[in-house]
Amino acid sequence: MHTGKAEGAVREVACEVRGAAGDSAAQLAGKVRELSGKAQQLRADAVSAVRETPATNPFMTLAAVAALSLVASAIWRAGRPRRNDR
Repeated sequence: MHTGKAEGAVREVACEVRGAAGDSAAQLAGKVRELSGKAQQLRADAVSAVRETPATNPFMTLAAVAALSLVASAIWRAGRPRRNDR
């Protein structure tokens, strides 16, 4: 879990160093890598939050599962024909 966050931070710092020393194309590539590092950090944070939430707040997890079930059933029923439509 923490390796993804560390890798993202290392990529971000490395790209900042490269961007300071390169030309415009290298700076653009550095920015892309920097944003990739930030996205990887956000992903690691999100995964960590998803894994920790059920343990810390089980009722919120139950409510989220119930809400998703209701939405899924509504979508499922919307695609099926009604009895009067036959």
